[in-house]
Amino acid sequence: MRSMDIQAVIWDFGGVLVRTADHSERERLAQKLGISRQELETRIFDGDNRRRAQFGEMDGDAYLREVAAQFGVPVEGLTAAFFGADTLDETLMAYIRGLRPRYKTGLLSNAMNNLRPLLVTRYPIHDAFDEVIISAEVGLMKPDIAIFSLAVARLGVQSQRAVFVDDFLPNVEGARQAGLQGIHFQSREQTLAELAALGVA
Repeated sequence: MRSMDIQAVIWDFGGVLVRTADHSERERLAQKLGISRQELETRIFDGDNRRRAQFGEMDGDAYLREVAAQFGVPVEGLTAAFFGADTLDETLMAYIRGLRPRYKTGLLSNAMNNLRPLLVTRYPIHDAFDEVIISAEVGLMKPDIAIFSLAVARLGVQSQRAVFVDDFLPNVEGARQAGLQGIHFQSREQTLAELAALGVA
């Protein structure tokens, strides 16, 4: 594919732009609750109503309150301990901002309806993207090819002229099935090298 063919780069949020820098607070919370960190993460990321919240069938803040109640802890304490060490990759964001206006940029996240306000307050990156697509707002989730088709349609590009970056391989494969170029994020350096190989710089 020639460099002129790529017109848009679409990014996942959690695990790519924002990553957990330090797991010690999660470890302490899990120890306090008498469970492993893996079980704690599973309960929060894969709880009974998590997918409903990601599909927009349940309010995101209500979901977190429900999980906190199940653990018997205040929701503020739960979110501070669990998400407090999540850190925005400022270097990667500077790169993304530098892609415009030569390329269109998109954010595509399987997230609850409480994400968009965070993209203005805690992580002020909303303005870096031409389109922000959140699963809870559109009722579709990765790796369903329909959400990738929606993303490229909103960006106004053909699927083969878009690149999608995600740390979860099944989502990358879903993007490829939808006709996009896919990059499996493992590190910033690896991802930028693969984008450069596609002519994106």
